[in-house]
Amino acid sequence: MALTLHQLRRRASTLILAATAAAFAAGCSQVELDPTEGWDADRLYSEARAAAEDSDWTRAQDYYTKLESRYPFGRYAQQAQIESAYAYWRDGEAEQCVQACDRFLRQYPNHANSDYVLYLKALATLNQRDTIFTAILTQDIYERDADAAQTAFDTFKELVERFPNSRYAHESRRRMHELVLSQAHRELSIAQFYYDRHAYVAAIERAQNVVRTYQQTPYSDDALKLIKDCYEQLGVKDLEGDVNRVIELNQNRER
Repeated sequence: MALTLHQLRRRASTLILAATAAAFAAGCSQVELDPTEGWDADRLYSEARAAAEDSDWTRAQDYYTKLESRYPFGRYAQQAQIESAYAYWRDGEAEQCVQACDRFLRQYPNHANSDYVLYLKALATLNQRDTIFTAILTQDIYERDADAAQTAFDTFKELVERFPNSRYAHESRRRMHELVLSQAHRELSIAQFYYDRHAYVAAIERAQNVVRTYQQTPYSDDALKLIKDCYEQLGVKDLEGDVNRVIELNQNRER
């Protein structure tokens, strides 16, 4: 029996309603209840600490985030931010760690643990660096690496200047020294890279930067020798002689 237009519309409406209800029910069945719902600040903090002790940094981060969100002015708020930044770092999320540290330092610039947060920020900044020993040597890689190293150096320096008696001050000074040596070696390596490819002018510029910026490092003397070799390859005898005299003067002072 043929259906009327009115009957067809009613059947279509019924099918649409049934399909919508089924989809809604399926969606509801997939929604997982938040097991932390109803937890107070003490419970969230203790569970976050327990997760961190188990090195479950992702779960710890989740609890710290909920603690900050639900109890932003509670007694755990500041400590949760610090431990959250540490959890980011341990979970391999260096960029998020730096952001969390910056946010904390803006909100609590004179906090008793500001020295620790600065130290953590510097370490996380170094974690963002490119590993030049496993990458093709290009100027772009070195430049980006140098920027991260400089930022870390500045952060360590701020820590030392603001908190000279901090428990992290000695280690920060040591790391600053290592960063200076690392940057000097990096600049010299770039200069050598250009020299090996007969780009002598570029090599001279890089080597001169070592002499100017990292004069107190042992790489300064190597940079001077490289500059002399570049001038020799370029056939610029007068400048080669000038650099050679500087090298001889330095050698005489060391005797």
